[in-house]
Amino acid sequence: QVQLVESGGGSVQGGGSLRLTCIPSGYSHDSNCMGWFRQAPGKEREQVAEIYTGDGSTYYADSVKGRFTISQDEFKSAVYLQMNGLKPEDTAMYYCAADFGAGGPCTFTYWGQGTQVTVSS
Repeated sequence: QVQLVESGGGSVQGGGSLRLTCIPSGYSHDSNCMGWFRQAPGKEREQVAEIYTGDGSTYYADSVKGRFTISQDEFKSAVYLQMNGLKPEDTAMYYCAADFGAGGPCTFTYWGQGTQVTVSS
């Protein structure tokens, strides 16, 4: 059973930085892709970023381009989300997600419990 554990959330002032970490366990082969999503109170869940494990290609939501960076470790296991220039509107619960399928477009079927990010003005 694949499990994802996020860490690194917290409270920062606007303009600050945080680095989120997602550690997967219980998997038997490399993931197809990993991603980060967020959900603020009263809002729908929003995809923030994703990375394809094989070639490292990435996708970012327009709202975070140039500020957030998704990356993976050299073993293609842990995935990170470096968040710089944080804004109050980035405040949300951030979730790690994983696709352990055979390939193709990301289809996230595994989710972590989330880590809270709060940005004050």
